[in-house]
Amino acid sequence: MSSLLRKHHTAAMIGAAIIAGAGALPFAFSTSATVAAAAEPAGIIAPAGSFAPIVDADKPAVVTVTTTMKATDTGADSNSPMDEQFRQFFENQGIPFPKQMPHQQQNQRAMALGSGFIISPDGIIVTNNHVIQNAVDIKVTLDDGTELPAKLLGADAKSDLAVLKIKAPKPLSTIAWGDSDKLKLGDQILAIGNPFGIGTTVTAGIVSARGRDLHSGPYDDFIQIDAPINHGNSGGPLVDREGKVVGINTAIYSPNGGSVGVGFAIPSNEAKAIVAKLEKNGSIDHGYLGVAIQPVTPDIANAMGLAQTQGALVASVNDDTPAARAGIKSGDIVTAVGNETVKSPKDLSRLVADLSPGDKRSVTLWRDGKSMDVNVTIGGNDDSKQAANDSGDGKVQPSNQPSIGVGLANLTPDVRQQLNLPHGVEGAVVASVNPDKSAAAAGIQTGDIIVSVNDQPVHNAHEVQAAVAKAGKDGRKSVLLLIERDGNKTFVAVPFSAA
Repeated sequence: MSSLLRKHHTAAMIGAAIIAGAGALPFAFSTSATVAAAAEPAGIIAPAGSFAPIVDADKPAVVTVTTTMKATDTGADSNSPMDEQFRQFFENQGIPFPKQMPHQQQNQRAMALGSGFIISPDGIIVTNNHVIQNAVDIKVTLDDGTELPAKLLGADAKSDLAVLKIKAPKPLSTIAWGDSDKLKLGDQILAIGNPFGIGTTVTAGIVSARGRDLHSGPYDDFIQIDAPINHGNSGGPLVDREGKVVGINTAIYSPNGGSVGVGFAIPSNEAKAIVAKLEKNGSIDHGYLGVAIQPVTPDIANAMGLAQTQGALVASVNDDTPAARAGIKSGDIVTAVGNETVKSPKDLSRLVADLSPGDKRSVTLWRDGKSMDVNVTIGGNDDSKQAANDSGDGKVQPSNQPSIGVGLANLTPDVRQQLNLPHGVEGAVVASVNPDKSAAAAGIQTGDIIVSVNDQPVHNAHEVQAAVAKAGKDGRKSVLLLIERDGNKTFVAVPFSAA
């Protein structure tokens, strides 16, 4: 995503076009002067010259989801979990998150419009969780205009999926699930939904990318598309050339809240299994481990003596969590859960989230240059919520390792006070960084605290220098530093060869 994150661009959930007050116009009409739909991408060729057969088959199964919400739950002050996750991700990149809708006054009636699709003739409907979150009343409008009350069967904020049920006087048209794993870059797709509440709309495009991670949860594996989608499209189906659902339209990336041809959909193979659980149980209690993780880079793998550049590096372990009780430590690399290989942090997040609280699994770790297994009893949502819930003279000492390029100082009481460090933090403070050396290129900053070197705790500047020197003497091409910055710990691999 880094190549996409340009200044002044923003991302937004596309769940709801807001209508405030009885008889007010849909959100689209108040913003039509500033929000323009992106043009259909050039070169899209429909089978037999037209997408009409696909639309004729699928459109009757696409519905509009209308929710009545508390006025305090709507508008610019809305703080749904998915909104907050997207907000944090993009604001961490220095990109403002848009205020999507005007704040509603206490006495106004507020409604939100989204989309959904029918998966069974008896009225089972799939949509996004953020479309129906905080709703006090849900109605579904069928393609023929029939409006019916809907019951919420289940919802899951982590996957942003929800399942509704309506009672229809006759069997309803449905859309079948497709196989999202077969999607390739450049494949044609159609997005169907109700943007801004103006009525069911079909747009065409291609699959632009796979596996997009927006840091919104353990199930981040979005399909990126260029078919124009807007507020109100959320929860609607993304269909392939066979007319089968290969994704659920969920979010857009935009400078102005409207479509610029960068949208995101939840893959159908991910959604199908979660929808089945929600339909059966009403909710999902996801597994929880209790670790902060980061990718394994080639430099980190080399510094840790790991032959393959894969796995999930444990940056920190929360106290009194399943990971802590199992003996998992900061600096471990998780390479497998049970019989499933962990190639990336995303793999670990999803594997754990798919487990149920109380499940027991063997977790394979790489520690101290060798593989080992620990047994973990997986925690649940309650554990996740609970978890959320001085020596030396202090003079700057030039590093004896010019291949690193940092000046170090001990954590004296004055330094601790200046940096507002808790007494329990041990290590050495980075007093200076040579901009031409590898530490600067690796992102080391003045004020960072080095708390371990190659997974060995350090207590002062001398120990850091000695540990770095030993790494060079042992023939390592890089050294692995555990850095504490603003209360967060992160591993950083600094290659000697880049000096």
